[in-house]
Amino acid sequence: MASRNNHVLTLCLFTLIATLLCSSAQAQLFCVFDPLGTGGDYYSMAKDYQLAAKRWNVDIELSVFTDDDKLDAAFKAGQCDMASMIGMRARQYNLFSGTLDAPGMLDNYAEVRDAMDLMASPKLAKFMDQGAYEVVGVLPVGAAYAVVNDRRINSLEAAAGHKTPILAWDQSQKLMAEDMHVIPVPTTLINSATLFNKGEADFIVAPAVLYKPLELSRGVGSKGGIIRRPLFQFSMQFISVQSKFPPTFGQSSREYFEQQVTHGLGIIHNGEDALDQRLWIYALHSEAAEWDTAMRGIVAHMIKSDIFDKRMISLLKRVRCKNNVDEPECAPTVPQQQLK
Repeated sequence: MASRNNHVLTLCLFTLIATLLCSSAQAQLFCVFDPLGTGGDYYSMAKDYQLAAKRWNVDIELSVFTDDDKLDAAFKAGQCDMASMIGMRARQYNLFSGTLDAPGMLDNYAEVRDAMDLMASPKLAKFMDQGAYEVVGVLPVGAAYAVVNDRRINSLEAAAGHKTPILAWDQSQKLMAEDMHVIPVPTTLINSATLFNKGEADFIVAPAVLYKPLELSRGVGSKGGIIRRPLFQFSMQFISVQSKFPPTFGQSSREYFEQQVTHGLGIIHNGEDALDQRLWIYALHSEAAEWDTAMRGIVAHMIKSDIFDKRMISLLKRVRCKNNVDEPECAPTVPQQQLK
């Protein structure tokens, strides 16, 4: 009898271990990029997402990275089933969604809101898959502003010949630096602020929400400021290894993130409103028009170089023209490219 009880106990023990192992095997690892680590807003949003995923019968574990280079290496090595990253980093996994951060395409947060809504549309679902990867969500991070150490660097002409950090792996920034006639200083995202703060670069491109966390005031000093003219709109994109998740996961996830866009924009507005308003440098209307023309030329260059997806550029143009019908490029006689 004792032998039989021991046998039953052993079977139960093996069953329990097997159950635990299966449960662990089913959990998908989400590698989260947040420059502020577990204390950052994007890690906090990832924890909410982790709870939401349970409604789709998906168990997710979180691992936070403050260095996006290390996160990308881990994702490429198969250590992550899903990862969040800035849009220009996501471009290697999906050219369509990665073009969302193209320069000069979205001028304000109302347009960002419209673009984010479209990214969750089932009509665009077919563009979210590329090879083994799927874009399962997009969030706004904020306008990319030029933060300068000298307020005289307030136009394209004035920026020429000055140094700026660029991400060593991003071809789009290299071409943009060439077209703007600035001196690129290749580096990593985590070190770009250090270069600016130490005076080894004259300006840095960053969203306002990172001004205080990265202590950019050290680089700005008493003579600098922030040019309030977006070069482009930073996005945070969520990329999954498609085979690791159920077939319906991607669309459910994109719709979830679309519902979080208002919260994301709130974080951005709070970050910009918290800055000393005396930091802002406002461009003249003539300079803004020159800036727009230059950015359009840069985008055309990048489309020809296969760095941007012309279908996304067409989509962003529609978003921008929705409320700017009087702009020359938005005239009804200009044909709109259809997404295919």
